Amino acid sequence: MEASLCCFPNSKPPAPRTQTQSLALTRLCNPFSAPCGPRRKTLSSNTIVRAAISRAKKEETVETVKQQLEGCHLVAGICYKGLTVKQLQNIRTALPSTSRLIVAKNTLVGKAVEGTPWAAIAPCLKGMNAWLFVHSEEIPEALKPYRAFQREWKLEDNDFTGAVFEGRFYTPDEFKSLETMPSRAELYAKILGALQSPAISLVSTLQAPARDVVLVLKAYVKKLEEESGGAAAA
Repeated sequence: MEASLCCFPNSKPPAPRTQTQSLALTRLCNPFSAPCGPRRKTLSSNTIVRAAISRAKKEETVETVKQQLEGCHLVAGICYKGLTVKQLQNIRTALPSTSRLIVAKNTLVGKAVEGTPWAAIAPCLKGMNAWLFVHSEEIPEALKPYRAFQREWKLEDNDFTGAVFEGRFYTPDEFKSLETMPSRAELYAKILGALQSPAISLVSTLQAPARDVVLVLKAYVKKLEEESGGAAAA
C-alpha cells in the first residue's frame, strides 16, 4: 500500500505584523508611496550659518561687557526705549573720554556680570537698557551729559534704571547722591583743610565713607611729598 503524503493545516494562526513590518511591506510593494510617520526637519546651510553668526555676536557682546567692567567705577542702566540712533550717538559724543555707552541685551549683560560684584545690577536687567560704564572717579561728570539731554528732549520716561557703585545698587531715586558727589579737587581741598584744623574736624573726616578716607590719605601723602621735595631743593 502506497503511503500518501497528507498536509495538515497549521493549528497556530500567523503572528500579527508589527507597524514597522507593515510599513516595510507597503514600501516594498509600492516603492513610490509616500513614507509614513513624521519627517525630520533638516536645516538649510543658510540657517546654520545665521545661527553661528548670531552665537558669535552674542559671545562678542559678552566679552565686550567684561572688558568694560575692568577698571570700572560705576555701571548704570538707561532706559533707551524710543530713542533714535542719532540721539544715542549724540549722548555718546557728549560723554567724557573715560565713559562709554553700550546697547546690549539684558541676558548678555547678566551673563557678563555673573559671579562678580557687578551682579548687583540685577534689578536693572529688564526692559530696554543702554549701559553706561564709567572708568573714572569723577562720577557726576559722567552722569551729567545724559541728564542734560534728558532735560533738553523732555525724556521723563527715559530715566536711569539703576546703578552699581562700590558694590552697592542705587535705585533711580538715589541717583542724586551720585550726581552731587564732590569732585576729586573739591575733596582734596576739603580734606587738606580738615587735616590742618582741630582734631574734631579730623575725626569727622575719618568718619566719612571709605572712598573719602582713601582720598584723604592720598592727598596727605602727596602734600608731604611736595613739602619734602621743596625742602630738599632749598
